[in-house]
Amino acid sequence: MRNGVPFARPGQRIGLFGGSFDPPHEGHVHVTRTSLKKFGLDAVWWLVSPGNPLKERGPAPLEQRLAAARSLMQHPRVKVTGIEEQLGTRATIDTLDALQARCPGVRFVWIMGADNLAQFHNWDRWRQILDSVPVGVVARPGDRISARMSPAAQIYRQFRLDGQASHMLGRAEAPAWCFVNMPMMPHSSTAIREKGTWVSSR
Repeated sequence: MRNGVPFARPGQRIGLFGGSFDPPHEGHVHVTRTSLKKFGLDAVWWLVSPGNPLKERGPAPLEQRLAAARSLMQHPRVKVTGIEEQLGTRATIDTLDALQARCPGVRFVWIMGADNLAQFHNWDRWRQILDSVPVGVVARPGDRISARMSPAAQIYRQFRLDGQASHMLGRAEAPAWCFVNMPMMPHSSTAIREKGTWVSSR
């Protein structure tokens, strides 16, 4: 497996953590470890995207971001992948549809930071995402209130699992989502790029 789909057995609970990872940082690692622990997951796959349709500027080359992510994210139950490049998908719902078709019986959970939940209603076919897989939301600095008051959180509030039941998310039927807090992490890909410490190899 390089950029392809890792092996997964029917019944396994796999968290999907997508993003540009431009660059990857310790905040991403912390979200991943928190998700493994809190959401009752067997594994997490990082989906390093070819490009983010919500961002005007393209990210650093995919191979550069994959290499940096694999160097940073060292965990036996975490796979760093370029799945979307192989599948030819860009929208999250298309990626989910393709993975569910390729991995029948696998219980996928979409993982996101609270900052993404705050603007989730801008995603392409976002309701279909919530209706397709459970969603685990991990709070990041400064995003808790805006995430909980977001259109997606309000519209799907009846399907929210209590934080104390977060370990059931991996077995839940969609729609289902859960919001958990983690210690504040100041890391940001934007801030790292602005510091000039992440240099694209274009």
